Amino acid sequence: MIRPIVKDILFLEQKSEPATKEDVEVINDLMDTLRANLEHCVGLAANMIGVKKRILVFTVGNVIVPMVNPIILKKEKPYEAEESCLSLTGSRKTTRYETIEVEYLDINFNKHKQIFTGFTAQIIQHEVDHFKGIII
Repeated sequence: MIRPIVKDILFLEQKSEPATKEDVEVINDLMDTLRANLEHCVGLAANMIGVKKRILVFTVGNVIVPMVNPIILKKEKPYEAEESCLSLTGSRKTTRYETIEVEYLDINFNKHKQIFTGFTAQIIQHEVDHFKGIII
C-alpha cells in the first residue's frame, strides 16, 4: 500500500526501534511507496511513512532493495555531500563515506554482510540516519 510521506520534524526526530518478522507489511508498504515516488526519490526509511522501525528501502537500477535492522560496521573515505529528502524542502550539506560495510536482514529475515560504495552507500547512510532521528 502506498503511504503518505511524513513531514513532521518532531516525529522524524524520534529514534526507531528494531523491526521484527511482524513488520513484513511495513517492508511491502515502503517498497510500494518508493515505487510511487521514483521520479524524485531513491530511498525511504520506515519513519518517513509513519512507522518507527529500523527498515529502509533503496533503488539499485530498476530493483528496490529492502534492509531490515541494518548496522553500518565500517566507514571509509569521508566526503562532503549535498542531499535532499522527500520529507524536507530543499537540500543540505552533510558528511558521508565512500565505502561502508553493512550487516542487515533481507525481506525474509536472512542475515547478510555486504560492502557498498558510491551513491548506493550514500543512500544507505542517509536512511540509517533517519533511524537515529538525524535529519539532514
